[in-house]
Amino acid sequence: MRQLGVVVAAAVVVAAAAGVARSNHSAEPAPRAWPHGPVTLVVTFPPGGGTDTLARRLADRLHHKLGHAFVVENRAGASGNIGAQSVARAKADGHTLLVANSSYAINPAVFTELGFDPARDLTGVVNVAYVPSVIVTAKDSSWADLLSAIDAGRSSPPGALTVPETAPSYASCGNGTPQHLAAGMLNQSTGSSWLHVPYRGCGPALIDVLAGTVELGVVTASSALPHIQAGTLRALAVTSAQRSALLPETPTVAELGVTGYELNQWHGLLAPAETPETVLAQIRQAAAQVLADADMQQELIGLGYDLVPEEAAGEFQEVIQQDLGRFADAAKSIGLTMN
Repeated sequence: MRQLGVVVAAAVVVAAAAGVARSNHSAEPAPRAWPHGPVTLVVTFPPGGGTDTLARRLADRLHHKLGHAFVVENRAGASGNIGAQSVARAKADGHTLLVANSSYAINPAVFTELGFDPARDLTGVVNVAYVPSVIVTAKDSSWADLLSAIDAGRSSPPGALTVPETAPSYASCGNGTPQHLAAGMLNQSTGSSWLHVPYRGCGPALIDVLAGTVELGVVTASSALPHIQAGTLRALAVTSAQRSALLPETPTVAELGVTGYELNQWHGLLAPAETPETVLAQIRQAAAQVLADADMQQELIGLGYDLVPEEAAGEFQEVIQQDLGRFADAAKSIGLTMN
């Protein structure tokens, strides 16, 4: 009888412990909705540029939709590596996000040390918008079309290592930028050898193209648009796979006979890699709703962006992974390096 009492007592203790465990489990708080405080959008370039402008438009819309502060913080330097590194080391809770462009996928191919691993430390959340690059020349330039500029840059005889005297010079938005890579890929694809003149941004590059100091410019379509509309620049081709809504009359490079050529500069949101999927899903949903707004879309188009199809916005990590591979191959083939 005494033994039975011990067994019963033990059973009571076990049951009580199980009840406490169930009680503790049921008392666990549900995951907090994102955001539950201010969100910092780290921009990898200085204020006033295209990436910064896009980030501020997005921050304003998200603030009004979600009721929390979205603060844009510019951490420029090293072609975006400084800002990206800071977000890679941030708390993975969705309250520190990176706003970057295609330079993010180019940098591993041209820098020997990044301070973080783009394939491991950050994950793409939403592809926000594209900005095609455009090849331009001054209104009174002797270059009537892209193909004549390509032909002028070809070596004679074929395979010669020297750059022909007839090769045009071109201004890019800087060493290692998508525009630099776009021109390098074009040279590689066509056997041409344009002379590269790098600038610290698309704005300074355009000043010298307008003045005729440099014969061609490979710049963002958004930066060139006012000058094209004013008639002081002529657009020869866009580097995207399809014509830009911004410049519908301008052919693509591929349309002009460079088969398979394409480089379109994306702009998107990235988060630390360990950010919970539940948080990433909430960020995607909020961004998708903001980007689906007709007023927001017209604003982006007016600023020179091409919209990302809604069904493709959430495939951003796949786009990044593909670009990391193809940009590495392209940079190696054209000898593009920063250090």
